Amino acid sequence: MILTITFTASVAAAAAAATYIYINRRPRVGKRHKSKFHEDDDAQIYVAMSSNALRCYSMSGEDLVLFDTLGEVSDAIREAGLVECQLIIGIDFTASNLTQGEMTFGGRGLHSIEANVENPYQQVIRIIGHTLAPFNETGIIRGFGFGDSETKDTSVFELDPQLHFCNGFKELLAAYNETAQRVTMSGPTNFAPLIHRAINIVRREKKYHILVIIADGQVVDEVRTRNAIVAAAMWPISIIMVGVGDGPWSMMEAFDAGLPARKFDNFHFVDFNEIIKGSNDPDYEFALNALMEIPKQYIAIKNSRLLSGSDSRDNLA
Repeated sequence: MILTITFTASVAAAAAAATYIYINRRPRVGKRHKSKFHEDDDAQIYVAMSSNALRCYSMSGEDLVLFDTLGEVSDAIREAGLVECQLIIGIDFTASNLTQGEMTFGGRGLHSIEANVENPYQQVIRIIGHTLAPFNETGIIRGFGFGDSETKDTSVFELDPQLHFCNGFKELLAAYNETAQRVTMSGPTNFAPLIHRAINIVRREKKYHILVIIADGQVVDEVRTRNAIVAAAMWPISIIMVGVGDGPWSMMEAFDAGLPARKFDNFHFVDFNEIIKGSNDPDYEFALNALMEIPKQYIAIKNSRLLSGSDSRDNLA
């Protein structure tokens, strides 16, 4: 499939009418342009992408934000005005994790804990935690699990119920490792309780948060999950959903491309295995793809005054 995207007139001069070619939903660029961060009058963000760019794409196709390097993403995040963020990690403990590594994890369960082999959840926690560390000065990361035999699809549990948070991604990894070996996996899968917990945290703290949901498949209650994502767009929260395991990912791709109109596009899906497959630097490329929409999301949050601290949205969450 080949898709040509033409910039709007307000940024055409700056971007020199770049043409992007999609092959299997991965962009390739025919012309080389100087990578530069642009914002038009409508607060839409565009970045020209050079011909040697890594694989990254926006499923929605509305505001295409592309970067050559992870350094450019970090620069764009800072240029957007983001100097600090809080991190929330949600981990899927549904029983499907026991079989979802058949093709992508050597037939092992996705939560398998081994001495010399990182499972996909461990990889994502480490990469995201390390990459966002410069923007998380407090080091506080809140970790939650869902889909086990106790919470099922109705609530979440804290990975560290004593402190209620972890101090850095290494502590989060330790809490995850301990939990993965003792929890009884169940289901069904529902992101709504986790998203509403994140909303409650943001309502209380009045700070920008990034919610990373790591899960192995489709949600059962699509309506509740859709409604929760829409409700979260009333708050300063970016949601990154990282799919691990064999999939399928059609619902997540549909969420990324076709959720109802919101204050801003607050949901971004990343297929972890597809991104790292065949990559010479999987950590780098995953981080790049996971964070590529943060700059435009944060600018949209600022322009919508979602960081104002107002409590007028409480009845909408």
